[in-house]
Amino acid sequence: MNCEVAHERIVLGAYGELTDEQAHELERHLASCPECSHERQQVRALQSLAAAHPVAEPDANLIARSRLRLEEALDAVPPKRWYERLGESIAKGVAGLQAAPVAAILLLIIGAGAGTLGGYEFAQGRLAHVVAHRPPAQPPDSQPVDSAPAEIANISSIVREPNSELIEVRYNQIVPQRIEGSLHDPAIRQLLMLATENASSAGVRDNSVGLLAEECRAGHGCKGEGFRDVLMTSLRYDKNGGVRAKALEGLQPYVSEDMRVRDAVLEAVLYDSDPRIRTAAISILEPVEADTSVRQVLSSVANTDHNPHIRNASREVLGRAPVIQ
Repeated sequence: MNCEVAHERIVLGAYGELTDEQAHELERHLASCPECSHERQQVRALQSLAAAHPVAEPDANLIARSRLRLEEALDAVPPKRWYERLGESIAKGVAGLQAAPVAAILLLIIGAGAGTLGGYEFAQGRLAHVVAHRPPAQPPDSQPVDSAPAEIANISSIVREPNSELIEVRYNQIVPQRIEGSLHDPAIRQLLMLATENASSAGVRDNSVGLLAEECRAGHGCKGEGFRDVLMTSLRYDKNGGVRAKALEGLQPYVSEDMRVRDAVLEAVLYDSDPRIRTAAISILEPVEADTSVRQVLSSVANTDHNPHIRNASREVLGRAPVIQ
């Protein structure tokens, strides 16, 4: 493997896009190439820096309201005009563009179209739900009920009956929902994975990650993409140390078989802000201490880390590792 290919694989490996065979080839190259090894350290440092400033998740109600307003705006656009203007714009710009920018623009257009279609379908489904659950109309002399309605997303129309005090106001609501089921229920599992992204509540994230970690330790639902990927994301990026610790526990059974899990645990050893999580990650790596990348990380930490407890924990694991001939 030459250095050019190695640089490409370093980036792909940072995001878990390499096969095990490609990852092992990269590790063999890095073991003998200080320049590429330094390149990977820089990539990981950049990931760590980016993780320190995560993008704030928008409120779910804000997303729903925005999508409904987008649908209203799209309804007001004359048919067959927006894409005609878009086509003319593309036709004028294609002559002066190279192949790569053209491909990038086309990808952006496709993504925008898919997003618009998704927003349209979401709004249609939400409106259908509102219509199905709308309370019956009240007589003109009725008094307001004590219970407040579900949060209002927007007002769709206001109509006053001629020569009357009667006013009809149509509005869309965001209605909270509730579901019960076992951990084997696909709907429950999907909601648990979504809950790990709840930026507004560390408690919700802690509960969801804890349940997912229990399922992974029991060997349920962690054999492919799904829980395992969610736990790796929580370990890397969650601001709450308790959430990261539970994610690490859930990943422990897979550190030997999954290179992506191993890389996530190595990143925790190097970059996690909580010494307890770093120590736990070091102990989790003990079954694979003979792996080249694991030995390199543990050796670096044992010699240079500022925390003496972390240095000692790394040395203990390395001391129990078999000698590589």
